[in-house]
Amino acid sequence: MSKPISTEEKQEKLPRNLGLWGVWMLVVNGLIGAGIFGLPSGAAALAGEYSVWIYAFCALLMLPVILSFAELGSYFRGTGGPIKYGTLAFGGFVGFQGGWLYYLARLISFAANTVLLTDSIAYFIPAAGVGSGRLVTVFLTILLLSIVNTLGSSQSIKSMTLFTVIKFTVLIGLVLGGFFLLGESVLPQFDTPIPPGSDLGAAALLLIYAFVGFEGAVVPAGEAKRPERDMPLGLILGLLIVVILYMLIQLVTMAAVPNLKDSNTPLLDASSALFGEFGAYALMIGVATSVIANLISSMFSATRVTYAMALDSSLPVWFGKVHSKFLTPANSVIFFGIAAFALAAMGSFRVLAAMTVLSRLFLFIMTCAAVPALRSRFRGPGKFILKGGYLIPILGILACLWLMMQVSWNSVWMTAIFIAIGGLLYRFGKKQNQE
Repeated sequence: MSKPISTEEKQEKLPRNLGLWGVWMLVVNGLIGAGIFGLPSGAAALAGEYSVWIYAFCALLMLPVILSFAELGSYFRGTGGPIKYGTLAFGGFVGFQGGWLYYLARLISFAANTVLLTDSIAYFIPAAGVGSGRLVTVFLTILLLSIVNTLGSSQSIKSMTLFTVIKFTVLIGLVLGGFFLLGESVLPQFDTPIPPGSDLGAAALLLIYAFVGFEGAVVPAGEAKRPERDMPLGLILGLLIVVILYMLIQLVTMAAVPNLKDSNTPLLDASSALFGEFGAYALMIGVATSVIANLISSMFSATRVTYAMALDSSLPVWFGKVHSKFLTPANSVIFFGIAAFALAAMGSFRVLAAMTVLSRLFLFIMTCAAVPALRSRFRGPGKFILKGGYLIPILGILACLWLMMQVSWNSVWMTAIFIAIGGLLYRFGKKQNQE
């Protein structure tokens, strides 16, 4: 006997093409962007050979947050993720603000990573990195990514698969080459004094942001074949694989680059030291493919946010229009592409990027707090229910509050401004839909 179709599913117009593999790729590509290619040197400067354990600490810090997302991800079969959680738990305004801040964080990081990809392309084609050549490269990159995301979720997943395989091949090749060529010297002796607590805390704060981005995987639940199973499994497996890879990369770079703390391009230096010029080129290909996979993942998830908001009548219905042939939120893709190009063309993201840190933490706290608010309404057969009552979401909230205490005032003010703008958009959207 087939299950009755819920109201939530009747609203959906997007095909369910997303399996466990697709969810897992959204998680790992959300986590592994460009950061890991530059973080090992900063971590080594602060924590020395003990930096490898800071990755494990950061994973444990984010684990209760990810587990909270995993439980809520098993409840719903519709698009929206945190927007849906916040709306049902705390009302439409809170849910909208969560989605709005998440969307902005994704948009800004997408634009910044597009510029980084342009720099990677310029490594091979210098003309692509200066003047009008740079602008054309940024435009073509965003245009191609927009086309891929418009052609269908299956096409997006296929493209993501290709770039994920290349990225992991390069990174795993670096790790295996390091262990093979350097032998036991890869393993640290831990015979140096343990750095001061302040330095270890600073290292954790630096590395924690290599563990955000996973939240994008739960947004397209309306396109998942079995979200109640695949969302929790994809999130947990994604975190496990990523933290192991991060720790192995840190070990190899520490052994291959003696002055790692002074390096601006730690993985590039490690690859050059191990494999020569070929290694440098291979690593740059790894950087480019990592960023491309991250960009596809970001656009895929972020465009579903505006689509979900339109379904919820929080944004104009234009954002919820689905392409008649490809069955994708084409208007949301077009809007995202234009906005991303405008930001990327500006080229400076330091002030705006500060906002993304705090906005994500607000999103995480909202999601963790939604677990006790929603569990009694949605628990049942087939749902992923965390053990220990509400201990895990409470730990997730405490971890986020600690991280909030470390952010700059620039981040606080920028986030406050964007919350105010979001409030105005929410009122405008509701008023327009009522008319």
